[in-house]
Amino acid sequence: MCTRRLLCLLLLVALVLGVGGHAYAQDKPDADMASDAPTAAVQIDGTTLFQVRGASSYPAQTRADAIQGRIEGVAQDSSVSVDSLYVNDTGTLSRILAGDRPIMAVTEADASLEQAARHEVAIAHLARIREAISEYRAARTPEALRRAAIRSIAATVVFAILVASLFWLWRAVDRVVERRLQARIHSVGIQSFELMRADRIWAGIHNFMLLVRMFLFITCVLLYLGYVLARWPSTRGFARNMVGFAAAPLKVIFGGIVNNIPRLVFLAVLFVVIRLLLRMIRLFFHEVGRGAVKLGGFDAEWAEPTYKIIRVAVVAFGLIVAYPYIPGSQSDAFKGVSLFIGIVFSLGSSSAISNIIAGYMMTYRRAFKLGDRVKIGEFIGDVVELRLQVTHLRSFKNEEIVIPNSEILSGEVVNYTSMGRVAPLLLHTEVGIGYETPWRQVEWMLLESARRTGLLADPGPFVRIMKLGDFAITYELNAPCRDVSAMNPLYTALHQNVLDVFNEQGVQIMTPAYEGDPEVPKIVTTKEWYPPASPATRDAKILT
Repeated sequence: MCTRRLLCLLLLVALVLGVGGHAYAQDKPDADMASDAPTAAVQIDGTTLFQVRGASSYPAQTRADAIQGRIEGVAQDSSVSVDSLYVNDTGTLSRILAGDRPIMAVTEADASLEQAARHEVAIAHLARIREAISEYRAARTPEALRRAAIRSIAATVVFAILVASLFWLWRAVDRVVERRLQARIHSVGIQSFELMRADRIWAGIHNFMLLVRMFLFITCVLLYLGYVLARWPSTRGFARNMVGFAAAPLKVIFGGIVNNIPRLVFLAVLFVVIRLLLRMIRLFFHEVGRGAVKLGGFDAEWAEPTYKIIRVAVVAFGLIVAYPYIPGSQSDAFKGVSLFIGIVFSLGSSSAISNIIAGYMMTYRRAFKLGDRVKIGEFIGDVVELRLQVTHLRSFKNEEIVIPNSEILSGEVVNYTSMGRVAPLLLHTEVGIGYETPWRQVEWMLLESARRTGLLADPGPFVRIMKLGDFAITYELNAPCRDVSAMNPLYTALHQNVLDVFNEQGVQIMTPAYEGDPEVPKIVTTKEWYPPASPATRDAKILT
């Protein structure tokens, strides 16, 4: 018997705890949901009377609009006295009635919203409704409308006079400022370098004055509209929001600045630190480039590009650190814009970035530097400018050739100047001579051509036998040249002397092709060196 009673008692306790726990689990979320439930304001002539809650099947705004319509309907019916409004309490509702006309019902949910008893909330709502009906009727009496019209007309006249006065005042101020200041404004510059022109300074002052005018004019318009709209009952809501329309952006901006002061201070400090660090790095590499600081295996000409690389890295590091502290950086709009800019930059700058990287890599490759004569692909010229993306050459015909750095990096570069600083450049040319001519004679003729050209620098010219062909022997003349900039004229003079010496010796040059032995050797005798129209032949004929 005792055991059966004990089991019943335990079952009863478990049931109570389960029901209580379930009820608590439901009540607490309901309380939280009540605090977060959407509400809507019941307004009469722009004045908010109270807030009401809604349900999923009956939204709060729909309920507020219905209550507003019923209150306005009672207010428009002059036969209904405000004293006829009363509260009728039932078991679950407190209904506010105007006689037999329902206005609204106050529920327990509405009472929980106000955190007061349902009956007390209903009495407070009743007082607000009576006051709103009285004001609604008083604002629409003929006397009130007449006063509103008179005051609106007076305000319009004052506004017109004020605007006309402002326009007259602005013109007078313009004349005074133009007469007093414009003649005294001069361009700002350092010696011959003009930092800011006088017309730009004057344009800035003029724009500032225009901004002040716009601010004054907008202020007058808002004050006028706010006053006039407040005179009429149907537009009082707009009048009360008129100042908010203009002040809301300023309030948001000012509030954002105040709320982000710690972040702005951090960004300012970070900017100063990055600026000082970059200045120290710049001074260091300036001394390296000047030769005052020596670094093992580091050329002085590398100082400027190395500083630019480190500068980009430091700025990138600063941006990474500063990004979380930028106001609005965590917003979806900021992230979307950042993503869009990143995509556009990655799609549109791939070739530019490759050229920039190639430009830095060429600097450290020591392929060439300013003033060197180089051959890049099919182009030959002097390097006149090195940029991050392109390299500028000046050809022998004074043409400017712009070559992308990525093409230079992926191709081959012939530098005629770099090795010429320690040893002379070898000018070379090839001739094909038949087997019937002794190689010693050919060698002498080629060396004689180099001698006549003046290419006798140490270690002196020499001849190489390059190939024993089917019908001719290919000889290569190599002559040292100290002046690389004169290689083109020297090549021309060398070829001229080769032709002269071989013609003097009656030796036929077989290149570029050989088909058979001609009856008469293909040479130019000394008597035929000058054509009939040449000055030497003309003078000889005159003497004879």
